[in-house]
Amino acid sequence: MQAETDPSGQGMLEYAMIMALVAIVVVVVLALFGPAIGDMFSNVVTNV
Repeated sequence: MQAETDPSGQGMLEYAMIMALVAIVVVVVLALFGPAIGDMFSNVVTNV
């Protein structure tokens, strides 16, 4: 017996994997540049 294949399921899996990769990249970028971005906004607020 051969299992049925659902092409929409594969598409959803690929979409979920891309979204997970994007989320991981965002977390890494925020972890690396978060303090610098916070300092930049603090400087802008201080100067205003």
